[in-house]
Amino acid sequence: MAFALTALAGLSTMVGSFLVLFTQKTSTKVLSVSLGFSAGVMVYVSFMELLPEARLRLVTHFGNPAGSWYAVAAFFSGVLLIGIIDKLVPAIENPHETHAAGELNNKKNMDLLRTGTFTALAIAIHNFPEGMATFTATLTDRTLGVFIAAAIAIHNIPEGIAVAVPIYHATGSKRKALWYSFLSAVAEPLGAVAAYLLFHDYLTDAVFGVILAGVAGIMVFISFDELFPTARDCGQHHLAIYGLLAGMAVMAVSLLLFIR
Repeated sequence: MAFALTALAGLSTMVGSFLVLFTQKTSTKVLSVSLGFSAGVMVYVSFMELLPEARLRLVTHFGNPAGSWYAVAAFFSGVLLIGIIDKLVPAIENPHETHAAGELNNKKNMDLLRTGTFTALAIAIHNFPEGMATFTATLTDRTLGVFIAAAIAIHNIPEGIAVAVPIYHATGSKRKALWYSFLSAVAEPLGAVAAYLLFHDYLTDAVFGVILAGVAGIMVFISFDELFPTARDCGQHHLAIYGLLAGMAVMAVSLLLFIR
């Protein structure tokens, strides 16, 4: 049951990605709202759920204020890690420079492809400890595991949108969009496998705390550096803002309903 719940929660990412099949490739409004919505989900989850949970686990293990310092350090380590990755990935051109009109579409496609790729990486890293958490919670308390899996499934749907929409708009391939989403989703059951193999020796509150805080930092960086700027670059500034706030609201309600 623990494996099944974890797999279902992770693969719910595909529900969001399937929405790509019903969007028009030329719709900048859909793209702006979707990317803004996904940024809102990721920012809200990072600051309101992942980071507080990480701090609680680390304070429980190390005491206060040491645990709080470790949480902050892990958060900014995640920011630093994805920032370094961002610098190492070659960009075809500087996004802050002026470009000729004929080059603009290619530039946007490259930006969207990078956005989708980075988002898939961030979500995969995010899903891995989520899979560990869902699996171990279900082993401890089946009812708790069901509620956690439900909450994770709900917020995995917009995460699927975050991956699939930019990939589809950049490449025009629905198959690639779904494939990238699947690769990010499968990290969740892989987390369950890791939890099963490492449960007795390595799965401690301290490890969970560091992982969750680091993932929060990664997701915040992705949201502010990739998701939201790309949403604005589509020419729908206000729609991007509305999507951002809507993503926060949906995630807030889902966490209140299913976790607390």
